[in-house]
Amino acid sequence: MTLSESAINEILAVLNEGGGTDLVRQPAQFGIQGLIEAEATEAIGAAAWERSPERLTHRNGHRPRTLSTKAGDLELGIPKFRKGAFFPEILEPRRRIDQAMYAVVMEAYVNGVSTRSVDTLVAALGVDTGISKSEVSRICAGLDERVAAFRNRTLGHTEFPYVYLDATYVHVRDDALGQVVSRAVVIATGITINGDREILGVDIGDSEDATFWTAFLRSLKQRGLAGVRLVISDAHEGLKKAIRKCFQGRRGSAVGCTTPATCSPTSPRPRSSS
Repeated sequence: MTLSESAINEILAVLNEGGGTDLVRQPAQFGIQGLIEAEATEAIGAAAWERSPERLTHRNGHRPRTLSTKAGDLELGIPKFRKGAFFPEILEPRRRIDQAMYAVVMEAYVNGVSTRSVDTLVAALGVDTGISKSEVSRICAGLDERVAAFRNRTLGHTEFPYVYLDATYVHVRDDALGQVVSRAVVIATGITINGDREILGVDIGDSEDATFWTAFLRSLKQRGLAGVRLVISDAHEGLKKAIRKCFQGRRGSAVGCTTPATCSPTSPRPRSSS
């Protein structure tokens, strides 16, 4: 079937006016509701008002469910059973927003955007009901899980002869104190023998004292960091003590350097490959 030029112009006019969202939202809502009803029929063993010896229970109305998508909010109905519980597989439990919007909310959260601004942003993306503070927290809990998985991954897949250590200070809100405080963020970057660079670990603490740095370096070794020949860092006293404690005293190990070319006199300098 071909559309006339006038029909195409009408469609384009609707899309340009912003009403084109319903062209996607309404069919999507109808289609997903149909899939939900089909799944409910399979779970019950019979369609609505159907007499069947395989029937396990009966429908008992619907409970409302809002599914937020880039096409807007879809108002769905989840069938209720007289016996047992039912939740369709097509919807994830407690899911309120699709994965693309999850990424938007997480990115805003990481960049310190306020909950009110996130709510406005989500509404602009087509979620008419917006998003609550608790919803933002729940979504970002998934981000915390990913960060934890990255920070706790094993490092035994290769050796890192060269390790850079550095720290920076950032302002963060301490929920226990109820105020913004300064915290030290420490970062370890490893360089393989082939020159590949990889972030080995990140941690945050009250300050750069020797105890904190020592715990951080030991955690890297417990995760499999091996083959370290040279540690490059600044001349912070707490950091130098931690490096000597964690990496000195073994064959092939090294102590920190104030610059890549100036090592501590007590540390062995790696042999040049030239």
